[in-house]
Amino acid sequence: MRQFTLKQLRYFVLAGQLSSVTQAARKLHVSQPSISAAIQQLEEMTHLQLFVRHHAQGLTLTPAGKQLMTRARELLRDAEGLEKFAASLGDEIGGELRLVALPTFAPVLLPDLMRRFAARHPAVSLYCDEMIQGDIFTGLDAGDYELAFTYDLSIPETVDFTPLRVFPPYAVVAADHPLAGRESVSLAELADLPMVLLDWSLSREYFLSIFARHGWSPRVAHRVKSMDMLRGLVASGLGFSLFNTPLAAFGATTGLNALRIEEDAAALSMGIARPRGVRLAPAAEAMQGLAEQAMNERIDV
Repeated sequence: MRQFTLKQLRYFVLAGQLSSVTQAARKLHVSQPSISAAIQQLEEMTHLQLFVRHHAQGLTLTPAGKQLMTRARELLRDAEGLEKFAASLGDEIGGELRLVALPTFAPVLLPDLMRRFAARHPAVSLYCDEMIQGDIFTGLDAGDYELAFTYDLSIPETVDFTPLRVFPPYAVVAADHPLAGRESVSLAELADLPMVLLDWSLSREYFLSIFARHGWSPRVAHRVKSMDMLRGLVASGLGFSLFNTPLAAFGATTGLNALRIEEDAAALSMGIARPRGVRLAPAAEAMQGLAEQAMNERIDV
């Protein structure tokens, strides 16, 4: 009986993810016939139809194709883990480590963590991307990343989450705002003021739920897609906002003042997410251990 090759499975999985032989070939820098041949060989070996072909409209996975792709992804992840494990059998950890983190705290926590890791394990090639929550889980599921630094918001069943630190929400205002000299503020006071809202789906729902839980609805004046824009608008006096990431970690030049929220406001846990059931490579295990150590160090708001 002929056996699958990892190359065939890799071509099949990418074509399934992109619903296109053309796009898969372009991404892998191979010819379209190479992708088509791999898929045809898999169908012949399995006696299954893996795709429905649409003229000029790409591919659609059949139910059997979806099931096979799930198992193929697992096999490819295991094969990659084996390669990394083999590379680490020497005296020092090596290979590649791919990380992803939420943009809310990636620039605050990851650079120092990566610096420490690189000093301990110089043979490891580190890569880190920033993504919103939904894209992070998609990337973990696809095997694009070993570890993700994120919040415990809508964690899917395919992901294991290890909490590291609890970050309560707090309000931020400009340094010259009338509230800037105070230590705390009520949601009732904030509800009457213009708000700058971080408009990512899960972040938006979380921050608005803090008000809704106490019967308030904030007056959203600006919706933004980046932390830099959010901090800029608030520092310019165009509204208040809510943060979770410790303000002190951004440095002394933010132009913002932090105020504790007087009502009970649900805190979020920041931690490490990883694909469920997948054994971590030595480099990923080392990073998780270093992150747990680093998060035990005090970070004040």
